[in-house]
Amino acid sequence: MDKKEVESVVREVLRRTADIKAGQAVPGENHLTAANGGLIRTQMPLALALKLMEKIEAKAAQWNMRVVTAVSDASARPVAVHCMDGAYIGSFDVALNKAYTSIAFQMSTAQLGSLSGPGESLYGIQFTNNGKIVIFGGGEVLRKDGVIVGALGVSGGTAQQDTELAAYGRSIFESL
Repeated sequence: MDKKEVESVVREVLRRTADIKAGQAVPGENHLTAANGGLIRTQMPLALALKLMEKIEAKAAQWNMRVVTAVSDASARPVAVHCMDGAYIGSFDVALNKAYTSIAFQMSTAQLGSLSGPGESLYGIQFTNNGKIVIFGGGEVLRKDGVIVGALGVSGGTAQQDTELAAYGRSIFESL
């Protein structure tokens, strides 16, 4: 390498280090973020979760819905939960549990619901996991480049509305 190439590499390393120290995800670096104990690798950064929630809430407002939206990481830990003004109080836990269910079973809650009806192979699954399993629509797995990075839970409308709104969120997630 010549001197100019070395300087260019050093500048890039310094830029990325400054971004990490500022708590910003660095594209192409699997979202390295500064944490209390050092650098951590996040697949579902808060900024991404908030961007998704903003889009979902805008669509919910268009549909005259007031929802609670929860986004979790791939380990089912909540990254963010938003409650639109006027959303049902009970929708908070339901949205969290829809996100949990989707990531725990790596499928939408609507799909799990169809597998857990009377006579189906997963009948009764909603009574497991300390009652956190939801078997009606509104929970979706979130993927980036085919890799599961988290899950989404939406609650506040009918099961059909929640299913459609969560499917919308899943469909736009990869492009965010």
